[in-house]
Amino acid sequence: MPIKKVLIVDDSKTELMFLTDLLQKQGFLVRTAENGEEALKRLAEDKPDLILMDVVMPGQNGFQVTRAISRDPLYSDVPVIMCTSKNQETDRVWGMRQGARDYVTKPVDSEELLSKIRALG
Repeated sequence: MPIKKVLIVDDSKTELMFLTDLLQKQGFLVRTAENGEEALKRLAEDKPDLILMDVVMPGQNGFQVTRAISRDPLYSDVPVIMCTSKNQETDRVWGMRQGARDYVTKPVDSEELLSKIRALG
């Protein structure tokens, strides 16, 4: 199924603007959330085809939100790409264990991110 709708979850307005701009220029419909709680609300309102998930956020962190999404039968088919400044191999492994399909470190390389999205689509 081609990816059209993307939910970006990040508590950094700069990061949200950068990723939104990047994806909209590629023709994606983008919605954003600034924390895990908001992300789960957006998910229920309009199910996206892909979620880009930051890890370090107030409240639930991205690992916890990803785990909740990947274990929910309604949303477990929505791929999550962790998009975070946490660049240790252990973080990447942990993210994948929580249900993420891929892992990108910040600062995000536009081409790398787009090729990972295309690989899922």
